[in-house]
Amino acid sequence: MKKITAPLRRALIYAAASYGGLVLINNSELNLPNMWVAYLPMFIGVYVLTQWLDRKIGG
Repeated sequence: MKKITAPLRRALIYAAASYGGLVLINNSELNLPNMWVAYLPMFIGVYVLTQWLDRKIGG
């Protein structure tokens, strides 16, 4: 059962954090010529946060 729950937990954490980050960036009224300047660091941060939270929760 752990083979199923660990990836599912990680995916749910990633989905929730990335959705929250996208909402935060899109509602921040940033007016950048290329929004990837804001999106790329956010997705890298979400990945790091996901890995950290997964280790804490799954520990």
